[in-house]
Amino acid sequence: MTVKITPDRLFLFLLLTLAVFRIEAEGRFFGAQETVYPAWFKDSFLDLREDVAEAAAGGRRVLLFFHQNGCPYCNLLVERNLAEPDIEETLRSNMDVVAVNMFGDREVTTRDGDTLTEKAFAAAMRVQFTPTLLFFNEQGEVVLRLNGYIPPQSFRLALAYVADHMEERVAYRDYIAAQRPVAAGGSLINEDFFQSPPYLLHVRERKPLAVFFEQTQCPDCERLHREVLQDDEIKALLNAYDVVRLDMQSQTPLITPQGERSDARSWARSLNVSYVPTFILFDADNNEIIRSEAMFKRFHTASMLDYCLSGAYLQEPSFQRFISARSEHIRTQGRDVDIWK
Repeated sequence: MTVKITPDRLFLFLLLTLAVFRIEAEGRFFGAQETVYPAWFKDSFLDLREDVAEAAAGGRRVLLFFHQNGCPYCNLLVERNLAEPDIEETLRSNMDVVAVNMFGDREVTTRDGDTLTEKAFAAAMRVQFTPTLLFFNEQGEVVLRLNGYIPPQSFRLALAYVADHMEERVAYRDYIAAQRPVAAGGSLINEDFFQSPPYLLHVRERKPLAVFFEQTQCPDCERLHREVLQDDEIKALLNAYDVVRLDMQSQTPLITPQGERSDARSWARSLNVSYVPTFILFDADNNEIIRSEAMFKRFHTASMLDYCLSGAYLQEPSFQRFISARSEHIRTQGRDVDIWK
């Protein structure tokens, strides 16, 4: 039997061929992790006033857990941190944990009585990473904020700080410093792209600035250098920055991007740096654009560098939406994206 090739059939064949080619040519996506949140999280109506009042009546505090679908860092927090019996016990005994979808559409009633969608509330609270954890006191004020995933030991310190109402006596940064005294000996890990002193950060070419705050004998700093900063894409991005690395416990003299005389420890304090390693990105006009103060892997680190360097922050205030668009752009070029590499 002979099949007649009509123009319509030929056009349909070409469309199908192009569709298959596009599917095959598009890069793959890896790393997303869906999370089942614990049954002991509070089933809230998302009225922050009611949640705070109910928690306070029981001698507890409210913790808002901002998440998004497929977030591997949220999954790690639940599957690793919250799986530790002492961490679960601390949370269940001292806090009402309320999950908020960063891009959700449920209604949230704020402390001031305003009604917003979850995504509008997240934007109003300037949530840029998931997980972001906001801890509230009995007056509905945020007493601690954690932007991104931190390992169990650091997380334990944060929970103790809030559960014991330590914010009434000491700043979180000073509390962390007291709990983790700097051990004698050791040295910082060097990279070729780190600049040498003197650190005159107000005198630069029209380039963005990346400032890394680290300290000696820091396992998370070692992981950053070993697993992240050796990536070729990240090195290429950093090549377009002025890159400075500082020991946040040292008195290394410097002049800040704003032209003020200071030292590494004092400047870290003024910037409210409490986690190491932290890196902060400034644009060419010395405005802070974004910072990493948690554990991030290669894709998110590269995305932060690209976000500042490309100027995308000027048009897209949501870093997460920028990441999504960047991922899609990479995949349309036939390259795979692994957000957990």
